[in-house]
Amino acid sequence: MKTPRSPSPPSSSSSSSSSAFPLRKARGLSPFLFTLLAFIVFVVTLYGEDFMCLLGQLDPYSSQDDVVAGNTSPRRKWEVEPAFAVGKKPAGCDYFSGRWVWDETAGPLYEESECPYIQPQLTCQAHGRPDRDYQFWRWQPHGCDLPSFNATLMLESLRGKRMMYVGDSLNRGQYVSMVCLVHRLIPNESAKSMETTGSLTVFTAADYNATIEFYWAPFLLESNSDDAVIHRVSDRIVRRGSINKHGRHWKGADVVVFNTYLWWMTGLKMKILQGSFDDEAKEIVEVSTEDAYRMAMRSMMRWARKNMDPRRTRVFFTSMSPTHAKSGDWGGEPGKNCYNETTPINNATYWGSDSRRSIMQVIGEEFGKSKYPVTFLNITQLSNYRKDAHTSIYKKQWSPLTAEQLANPVSYADCTHWCLPGLQDTWNELLFAKLFYP
Repeated sequence: MKTPRSPSPPSSSSSSSSSAFPLRKARGLSPFLFTLLAFIVFVVTLYGEDFMCLLGQLDPYSSQDDVVAGNTSPRRKWEVEPAFAVGKKPAGCDYFSGRWVWDETAGPLYEESECPYIQPQLTCQAHGRPDRDYQFWRWQPHGCDLPSFNATLMLESLRGKRMMYVGDSLNRGQYVSMVCLVHRLIPNESAKSMETTGSLTVFTAADYNATIEFYWAPFLLESNSDDAVIHRVSDRIVRRGSINKHGRHWKGADVVVFNTYLWWMTGLKMKILQGSFDDEAKEIVEVSTEDAYRMAMRSMMRWARKNMDPRRTRVFFTSMSPTHAKSGDWGGEPGKNCYNETTPINNATYWGSDSRRSIMQVIGEEFGKSKYPVTFLNITQLSNYRKDAHTSIYKKQWSPLTAEQLANPVSYADCTHWCLPGLQDTWNELLFAKLFYP
């Protein structure tokens, strides 16, 4: 594909030794001490993995701080080789730690106009965005390179299989990005299709007997926001222990990409339903967002352990997608947001106020205890730099804009979702790297 011309890069705002003391004659163990040691050996043998989890030896991250910082090099050695792997990443390479570099030659991996599957809420060029700079920034990991996205390898590996994204609208954006990345390999229009039924959207590649799917479940657990169309409720309630309500639709998938974060950010507390939504008298308790989120993470990993075989399935979790609603975070003009931003943030230590570190800590703690190999896609830090890549005002609006809004674009700019093609293609490049070169 011919790469469109682009403007020039914009300016960016010990050794051992013998003991010196004589050895004492060994003494026999007392019966009490012998019994105690035998008991310890028995318990460690029986519950060894749980003890290792508690001691932190199975933590897939170097530390909780590294999860926040973007260092996600796994230390866990699973008993089976990862499904789909065709190679290994270079030693010491962390795909998630790097910087954005301007690259006119790489360009976008597809054109907005040639992918008919992008929702009008994400087609920024079609809705008047005057620049295309956001499409020409490439993620460069420190000390290594990302493997080039290979759509042929992706589709051939999915032959006869299902790939599924599960989560909210941000995960749907990543889903659509993946469809756009591979659909051009299927020139016959009748051999590909996309259909939505309730919470499930399915892209079918008939020649490959493969599907790439998206399932709307913003909390993963059952909630009062589960309607794929009518879900804009402010008083959000999540039902405890209800992941099977949605999980039955995920069974049989060969690649699953989970995501959940944005919908939990309702304030300091989250409402949890103890019984059923059908109960006449509902028992609802309020817990901290972190405790509620921990409940969801445990449910997700328990479900994966019970329903997925790591010898044939890969399970991923995409971390929180940041917003850029407060320009003061990056030293911009107070009261502004992502509107009219055209360059990334070049402060390597930048972390936006809307990205809750306590949630990343919960992820680090819970993933460290997981008995199933869930691969963590830490897109938060690298996406934090991209204040320029949001849809802003360049999208289809849900309702007509008022005169006051039109007079002040900052007031209705969407600083949550991302233009396509754009940043979320990089998320899928990282997914591709971890899928085939873990």
